[in-house]
Amino acid sequence: MSHLDTLEAGDRHDLRVGISPDAPDESQALDDTEGLFGYAHSYESASQYDGPGLRVVLFLSGCLLRCSYCHNPDTWHLKDGTYVSAQHVVERLKGFASALRALDGGLTISGGEPMVQLAFTRRILAGAKQMGLHTAIETSGFLGDRVDESYLSVLDLVLLDIKSSNPDTYRSVTGRELAPTLRFAERLATIGKPAWVRFTLVPGSTDDPANVDGIARFVAPMKNVEWVEVQPFHQLGEFKWKAMGLDYKHRDTPTPTPELINRVIGQFRAAGCRVR
Repeated sequence: MSHLDTLEAGDRHDLRVGISPDAPDESQALDDTEGLFGYAHSYESASQYDGPGLRVVLFLSGCLLRCSYCHNPDTWHLKDGTYVSAQHVVERLKGFASALRALDGGLTISGGEPMVQLAFTRRILAGAKQMGLHTAIETSGFLGDRVDESYLSVLDLVLLDIKSSNPDTYRSVTGRELAPTLRFAERLATIGKPAWVRFTLVPGSTDDPANVDGIARFVAPMKNVEWVEVQPFHQLGEFKWKAMGLDYKHRDTPTPTPELINRVIGQFRAAGCRVR
């Protein structure tokens, strides 16, 4: 049984491993029916990047994707996270609530993958809504079929990572299938749930013009998508792969040039997307 602990402020780039060695595997059914407890990596209290306004960002542990360019592989496994109660997280959030409201911000739950711990994240999101905070999750959408209406009811925004439009490329860079992400995106569009689409631009992996065009054409008709965000690949997570003894395939991958970034932004704009 994992030891219940407190969650301290940190940074998404902190390396955290082996904190809860008795945690279940992330591929198992994780939640108790109430979502009272879960596994978290860290939180940041002043993000201006992960949604509108000033945000507290809670990074959870547990993810079923194995992205070859992931900058936080220490969030893949529940055993590397801190075992905390949802109530503890909500109480910690209360200390920031008035400032977040004043600055038109709120709470974003990222990962790992929030949908691995669905009942846990729903309980935290509901607590944030009771404080009058804007709520968001960042997700691959791979587990979107698990999400019910009660979950969506406490969620104001979805930051949806669409890593590729080509199923083979998606499988190559994530180890998983593309179709569940597209189904979840279409569901969000059908119900009009606000979304920002995020695309990580990785030279030699996701930068093919046809791949970018495929995402752009898929997203452009969706009226609920407020922004497409092009996120250039970076090497900030390389040290984690090395420290964890993982084979890092992107050691020699360059960061995208300004010319490549502008080309990709231009492709999204040409398709009719609002992009930044």
